Formats: sequence, C-alpha cells, structure tokens
Amino acid sequence: MCNTISIESEKGFFSDAINAVKARTADLALKYFIETYGCQMNEHDSEKLAGMLRECGYTKAETKKDADLILFNTCCVREHAEKRTFGNVGFVKELKAENPRLILGVCGCMMQQKDVAKRLFDRFPFVDLVFGTHELKNFPEMLLKALEEKRVFQISESDGEVIEGLPVERVEGFSTFVNIMYGCNNFCTYCIVPYVRGRERSRKAEDIVNEVREVVSSGYKEITLLGQNVNSYSSDGLDFPALLRLVCREVPELKRLRFMTSHPKDLSDGLIQAMSELDNLCKHIHLPVQSGSDRILKAMNRKYTSGAYLELVDKLRSAVANVEITTDIIVGFPGETDEDFEATCELVRRVGYSNAYTFAYSPRGGTIAARMENQIPEDEKKRRLNTLNAVLAETIPSNNDKYIGFEGEILVEGVDHRGDPLLFGKLSNFKMVYVEGDEKLIGTFVPVKVDGYRFNSLFGHIIDG
Repeated sequence: MCNTISIESEKGFFSDAINAVKARTADLALKYFIETYGCQMNEHDSEKLAGMLRECGYTKAETKKDADLILFNTCCVREHAEKRTFGNVGFVKELKAENPRLILGVCGCMMQQKDVAKRLFDRFPFVDLVFGTHELKNFPEMLLKALEEKRVFQISESDGEVIEGLPVERVEGFSTFVNIMYGCNNFCTYCIVPYVRGRERSRKAEDIVNEVREVVSSGYKEITLLGQNVNSYSSDGLDFPALLRLVCREVPELKRLRFMTSHPKDLSDGLIQAMSELDNLCKHIHLPVQSGSDRILKAMNRKYTSGAYLELVDKLRSAVANVEITTDIIVGFPGETDEDFEATCELVRRVGYSNAYTFAYSPRGGTIAARMENQIPEDEKKRRLNTLNAVLAETIPSNNDKYIGFEGEILVEGVDHRGDPLLFGKLSNFKMVYVEGDEKLIGTFVPVKVDGYRFNSLFGHIIDG
C-alpha cells in the first residue's frame, strides 16, 4: 500500500527549513544552476528542485560560473554515465576556488547507488551535498546544513511514498510533464531503475487531475504523463485507460495529452480503445521492444514474445488512425547470436518505426545481466549497432511516403535557423513537420499540409484559413 504525504501537511520539516534558508541567505541574491542527465523523470525532478530553490529565495543562473549553488542531477542508465559525472564534478573544483560560498551538490539515480555515491563523496571533499532519489522532500533541510558548512550524505531505501505538493519551477514553453507514478516492478535483467527508483507507486487520480488542471491554466498546451511503466498505473480503482479518460473529461481545455513509457506486456485493449476514441489523446506510443529474439527477450525478463509484440502493433495500427510507434532497442546483450540479432533487424523491418533509440548493451553493476556469461565483445556490439542503424536509415524514410499530401495540425515549437528559417512542430502522432512561417506562430496550433520528407521528419506548408 502506497503512502501519500502532502507537503502542505508537513509544515514542520518543509516550510520551517525553507524559512531558515531564506533567513540565512537574505539580501545575498544567490543563484542556482542545475545540470540534468537522463530521462524525463530526472528532468521533472530538476523542476521540483528548482521550485524549492525558488521558494528559498534563489534565482536561476545562466551559467555555472554565475551560480552560488550547482546541482548535478545524475543518471545511471547510459554507458559511461559515472565517468561523465565524475569528470564534470571535478571541473567544478576550480569554480569553488573562485567562489568560496559556492555549494556543490550531486543527486539523482546514480547517487541512489550507495557504493557509487560514497566513492564520489570520498573522492571529492569539496562536494557539499550527495543525496538519492527518495530525498527530494528533504532538500531544503539538506541545503540548510550545507549553508552551515556541514557536508551532507543522505540516501534512504524507502520507496513506499508519494510526495504531493512540492513546488515546481517548470521549464518555459508549451509542453510539460506530470508524473502519474514512480518506480518499477519489472526487473528487466539489464536495468538498474527498480533499484534506484524503487517499487511502483501510483499517485491518486484526484491529485493528477488537479495538477493537470493547474498546469493548463498556467498556459501549457501539451502535457506528457510520466511513469516508468504507465500501463501498470493503478489507484482509486482506476487503471491507466480510465485515468486517461478522466483527465480528458475533467480538463477538456487541454489540447494534447501524451504519455510514456509503455511496457508491451501491460499494453491493454482498453488503452488502444482510449487512443482511438479520445480526440486530445495523441496518436503516438513509445513501445520499447529491446530485441526481436524470443530467446533474448526471455533472458532480459521482458515477459512477452516478438509475436505478441507484433500483435500489439497490428492492433494499434488497425484501431488508431495515423498512429506512430517509436521504440528502444538494445544490441549485443549477453549471449546474443547472429541469429538473434538478425531477428531484431527483421522485426524492425516488419514494424516500420517512425523513430528508434538504439543502444549497445553496457553492464550496470547490481543487475543480473552484468553477471551473465557470454558477454559480447565491444567491437562486435558496435558492428551490430551500426548495422541496425543502417536498417533504420532505410525503413524510417520509406514509411514517410504515406504523408505526402497529408493534412494535420502542429504545435509550433520554435524556429530552425539552419539555412532558411523554418518553423517546426509536431503532429499529434509525434511526427516533426517543418514549414515556412512567422515566428509569432510559436506556441500556437497551425494547420499544415505535407509536401515531402527528410529521413524521420516532414516538410510542408501552412494551410491558409
């Protein structure tokens, strides 16, 4: 049973700490800089850290050199993440010499790995704050200790809480994130996430709807609901499709609703039906396949077969008009043979993804796959990755032919100044479209017609009203 804690009801440890920080830093005009690595979850955690810093009286710095507080929000999923983090932290030592009051903190998924966090804490004595993913609510209190020149090392194993009411300083723009759940129960053998994000716990539907309503009222036009596996959302007697219907019904002024990420084993007919019926639910799904080989999928503990995955693809394409599917793929998993790899390439050809994020397997300490025999040599992993990317370079453009003459609506996100300036924005199904137009259209929805394509993006023109 998940325990929900409201910050508003915990004034003793939260507001008092913020007020103490404000009192200690009054009239100092302190600035912060947050550098974020990894997924959308980390990005949203950084927005919460920024919100708390705003409440503490800090303002955002444009560069690290301008900052009085630097936070590295780390990721441990990608290859060489630890080396990159340690290198960046080492660089800041010079800045601390120039600004003695500079506070340096390192947080996020990598710091939830106690052995890595302790190694960093011991190696860099100028680091003031090291804290894990479950410590966000305690950040003002930890910051106060750092301001009192006490080093902080705080990592807890607790993962049964959902914290509501943390202030958020959202990135300016037209799209933003709303968490619907935290953690993961799947324990894919290559993945560290369940160990650093904890077990699944879902937010109450009422709290999600209230946050979506608040975000829309502040001007955001597109919201992405976040979870390590949104398909397993469960709270207040609602599953994920029911939550989507509730959000769309209760906040009808929301123009676009997206979600990620979906685990194939939990993708239900109810979700496919919701995607087909709800007009403001975007017609795009990120559906990580990871491998096209049933043998490797079993070794990964993915709990579906390539055949079951392809059945889902067929259901989506039959039920949801203009749906686009993106994916994640790992090559070079321990024990992967040439036949296994070819099965992945064949699945890619069969599905026809609109985009794919491809990775060569790299071991993560503490995971089952890191201890497996028959690890693939690095040069072979690179060869397979290059081959897979070549397959995608053929299949992605070939699936864009159907868009010639297509008419739809994009949310204009910005201007591409490479060559002649072009506005760009996405269709509901996540396809990027470039068009000529006035920069004043940024942040608005405009009707477009597609004239051609370049690899995984489209170009066209605005349809006159």
